[in-house]
Amino acid sequence: MQTNRFSPLLRNALLAGSALPMLGWSAQAMAQQLNEPQATISTPDAPVPENEDEIGFAADALIYDSNTEIVTASGNVQLLREGNRLRAEKVVWNRNTGQVVAQGNVSVTDPEGNIAYGDRFDVTDTLKDGAVDNMLLVLQSGGRLAAKSGERVNGVYTMHKAAYTGCSVEDSEGCPKNPTWQINAVKVTYDPNKQRVTYNRATVEIFGLPLIPLPGLSHPVGEGGGTGLLVPNIRYDRTNGLEVALPYYFKLAPNRDLTVTPHVYSDTLPMVESTFRHLWDRGAYQITGYVTHGRRVGIGETLPGGTTSTANSEKDLRGYLDASGGLQLTPEWSVSGSIRVATDRTFLRRYDISRDDRLRSTVGVQRIGTDSYFSLAGWAVQTLRAGDPQGQTPIALPVMDYRLRMTDPVLGGRVQLQANTLAITRTHGQDTQRAFAAFEWNLRKLTDMGQEVSFTTYLRGDVYHSTGNLLTSVESYRGDPGWKARGIAAAAIDVRWPFIGEAFGGVQRITPRIQIVAAPHLANLSVPNEDARAVDLEDSNLFALNRFAGYDRFEDSTRITYGLEYGLTLPDFSLESIIGQSYRLDNRESILPDGTGLSDRMSDIVGRTTVRFKDFVSLTHRFRLDKDNLAVRRNEVDATIGSRKTYVMVGYLRLNRDIDPSLEDLRDREELRLGARIQFARFWSVFGSTVVDLTDEKEDPLSSADGYEPVRNRLGIAYEDDCLTLGLTWRRDYQTTGDARKGNSFQLRLAFRNIGI
Repeated sequence: MQTNRFSPLLRNALLAGSALPMLGWSAQAMAQQLNEPQATISTPDAPVPENEDEIGFAADALIYDSNTEIVTASGNVQLLREGNRLRAEKVVWNRNTGQVVAQGNVSVTDPEGNIAYGDRFDVTDTLKDGAVDNMLLVLQSGGRLAAKSGERVNGVYTMHKAAYTGCSVEDSEGCPKNPTWQINAVKVTYDPNKQRVTYNRATVEIFGLPLIPLPGLSHPVGEGGGTGLLVPNIRYDRTNGLEVALPYYFKLAPNRDLTVTPHVYSDTLPMVESTFRHLWDRGAYQITGYVTHGRRVGIGETLPGGTTSTANSEKDLRGYLDASGGLQLTPEWSVSGSIRVATDRTFLRRYDISRDDRLRSTVGVQRIGTDSYFSLAGWAVQTLRAGDPQGQTPIALPVMDYRLRMTDPVLGGRVQLQANTLAITRTHGQDTQRAFAAFEWNLRKLTDMGQEVSFTTYLRGDVYHSTGNLLTSVESYRGDPGWKARGIAAAAIDVRWPFIGEAFGGVQRITPRIQIVAAPHLANLSVPNEDARAVDLEDSNLFALNRFAGYDRFEDSTRITYGLEYGLTLPDFSLESIIGQSYRLDNRESILPDGTGLSDRMSDIVGRTTVRFKDFVSLTHRFRLDKDNLAVRRNEVDATIGSRKTYVMVGYLRLNRDIDPSLEDLRDREELRLGARIQFARFWSVFGSTVVDLTDEKEDPLSSADGYEPVRNRLGIAYEDDCLTLGLTWRRDYQTTGDARKGNSFQLRLAFRNIGI
């Protein structure tokens, strides 16, 4: 092989230009399942030119006919200039006509990485512009363009009778196959600088069927995105009728974009949705808003004095704002915040945006160090529940928490210091301010016999101030008005003794555990309870120092807790289980309400079992048994059976604790959740889910349900491969809230990949 740089004569007389013509593949050839040649894209053998006027050249043979002024290079011809690379079996240049012809398995790679393939193409003697028949262009960012003919002028490709697809044209075994979708057009223009494809008289073809005419279609290539229309969303429901949402995406900058989506309905006025996103070098934020005009329907908001509001049943602007963001100031310091607010209580459900019944807005700054943590935050809540008074909903500002961890300061243990403040304000309710400082010492030791012994000491001092206490309906939550102080002290010893050995072909672990906690009597009811209302004995808090979830209540009892942990690990199977109970040593009256499993000296029995078999079975069962008659007070099952493609999910919860109905945070209920997905072909699947409220007066004496109230059913069919997602979903809601009526809805989902949208 002869490899060299052109001499000045050849450099000036032969190929004095960039080798970036265009090859192709016709749209008809695409339908016939042809594949691009397997051309190598490794580093070329041609030397890299020293400047823009030179061309790196390599070939097996070079012939120059001075009589006809024809230069012929043959055998593994390679040309390299300005990042453009051409490979061919033969290149012929006629100096008299200025025609340059490349023939034989030609591949051309441009600086952006796009590769053109073909058997022959004609270009000018600068090799920058040219025309091609039967063209195939494989884009570096994903996707293929094929055309009956095409040309390239100043870097812009223009193709006639062309097609584009982002799908693979061969299967997993390398055999040709029809693309799942393609866009056919009379004319296609591709600008590599803008990374955009523009069509003239385009039609989207799915599974070989022309379905969607899009005469003015234009889209970016790859996954980077660009300004243009996105795939429309089509759905139907009983409340709004037929809905067509047509998003339009604006790429404002590489780190900023805006999406505006008009929602047009057949049975109500249109709505506009807008989303703005901005990415910084140290953070990001996003703002989403919805706005329309319609009638606000009151759902019985309770006002101060017990009256019910219907004043919001009027025509007005309706909408929703959802904004969130964060900023990382330093590796330790960060700022975050969110705003979620709606104009009325039924807007989100009416337009199927969200089913949240409370909207929380937050703001906060935090610092996370190696051994310290600081947070200063605030939040406010908008209630969307029927009959729930907004004036009783808390606003917390500020909420401060600081923790400092120190190792080995006392007897080789670990000390944590904590300072915390909270201020809660209500527009028509109780106001509470709290501050405390806490000290906690932990020491963990292993004995010579293998026992794991943990020692804990906890000291805390609280200061409270509250006003408007009588506005809180539950007396045990109020506390005494004015200033109150409280001191807390507790100590605990926790002993675990694991026995580990071989069993059943695996490893078995049997671990008895016992804990003793001592705490003096506290005046718990004299201070307000804002954050420790939902208390229930379960496996997660069985051995906790304080089994209340928050800080406002502390379990002031001397008790002994005992339990047994069991574990079995096999190659494809694992089982983890725990069961336990506690006994209160003192006989003073407990502040824990009846039904929590902790109100008597002997607690209920709680446990959890988790079973896993390969990736096929995952089951978790939690339970609580009444200590007196072993009645099931809590029965909770979460199970998943199957593979990632075909599976069944079951969720069941029954809380039958016989708790006083006045404690709204501890209501009993029974619920069944089912979900399944079955893949019946390589890319096709059916799926469904249901939620059923099984609550009746046995669980909740205030409930008027008959014990079988469907909440929501869903059923659908979906297709998903490497370039297309297509699905149709039916859903039925059984609950009416204001103008969000129960009924059926249908949604069509269509998403193309490698199309930049």
